[in-house]
Amino acid sequence: MTAAPPKFTTMGCRLNAYETEAMKRMAEDAGLSGAHVINTCAVTSEAVRKARQEIRRLRRENPEARIIVTGCAAQTEPETFAAMEEVDQVIGNSEKMTPGVWRDMAADFVGETERVRVNDIMSVTETATHLIDGFGTRSRAYVQVQNGCDHRCTFCIIPYGRGNSRSVPAGVVVDQIKRLVQEGFNEVVLTGVDLTSWGADLPAGPKLGDLVMRILKLVPDLPRLRISSIDSIEVDENLMQAIATEKRLMPHLHLSLQHGDDLILKRMKRRHLRDDAIRFSEEARKLRPEMTFGADIIAGFPTETEAHFDNSLRLVEECGLTWLHVFPYSPRPGTPAARMPQVDGRAIKDRARRLREAGQRAVARHLAAQSGRTHNVLMEAPDMGRTEQFTEVRFAVARTEGQIVPATIRGNDGQTLIA
Repeated sequence: MTAAPPKFTTMGCRLNAYETEAMKRMAEDAGLSGAHVINTCAVTSEAVRKARQEIRRLRRENPEARIIVTGCAAQTEPETFAAMEEVDQVIGNSEKMTPGVWRDMAADFVGETERVRVNDIMSVTETATHLIDGFGTRSRAYVQVQNGCDHRCTFCIIPYGRGNSRSVPAGVVVDQIKRLVQEGFNEVVLTGVDLTSWGADLPAGPKLGDLVMRILKLVPDLPRLRISSIDSIEVDENLMQAIATEKRLMPHLHLSLQHGDDLILKRMKRRHLRDDAIRFSEEARKLRPEMTFGADIIAGFPTETEAHFDNSLRLVEECGLTWLHVFPYSPRPGTPAARMPQVDGRAIKDRARRLREAGQRAVARHLAAQSGRTHNVLMEAPDMGRTEQFTEVRFAVARTEGQIVPATIRGNDGQTLIA
């Protein structure tokens, strides 16, 4: 009987999903079998709770499987998962990207191999680059160019799961993107934990805009380049120039805003004020009128009053936000915010609801404004693709997956565009 290949469950961010693909290859190359790997998230206490719940479920449904836990929650709370009787192995965020660790586990799962292999993530000085040919779709590839974070926002545990900021050299990134284009990918997305800090640890300290310009210059056959979540206060002049002049850079930016009130931003230890966010949004849209914005916003941060929250609510229109990621605040043990005066849970839930409703109204306005317009749509499935602004489009007639097709928008169904 052929040994069963390892199975993987990914929780959390797109970077975790990227790294899961790299782990799959390393585990399969090592010959690991009969295992289920859970790549966890630590962004909230709820994320850790869900990870524990998923582990217990997997054990119930797979009593003979080897359960391996990794990811940010395993890095920040290894003892939590090591104490679970369902867990056979705990490996850290640095270890999970090391082929030798997977070879060790394949050769000797619980014998001489340490059951817990989680080292000091702050000692890691390089980001391993893994050549992943995209995942989940043959239309879009994700390239990790940065990992870790040097900032210490009071609500965030992620720097302790990911370590300090470290960058992949531009030449390595360009070579990988060239290979992906040769394999037929029409869009590449640059990903990282703190993307706008890219380059600070490299010789001469290049900026993200320098990387974007270099990619577009040296990979002329790349049809579409997209960048994921950015910190607008760290955007450099070259990135603004790329927004203004490079049509192959997609007009969609996801902003790490977190709040709309200056006092709360200060207590979060953010580096921008609300006027900075509004000014950036206005400038980017002036340079690129079709620009759309997504944003992360936390509802119910400790000490937040109704007046503070109203500033976040008004930011949706003042920044012209379209795609909102709303996070009801929950205290994360080990962070300064967890020790601050907390907001009543019912108020947090209500404020998150109101933010989401504002987001729904923003999406409705965006969808309505697209009727009659023609977009170049990257097909993710035979009947679905996304515009340059990352808006989902549905087609009545099948198209070729992975191709970019022009489409005139006929209307919308409240959630997606119809072509």
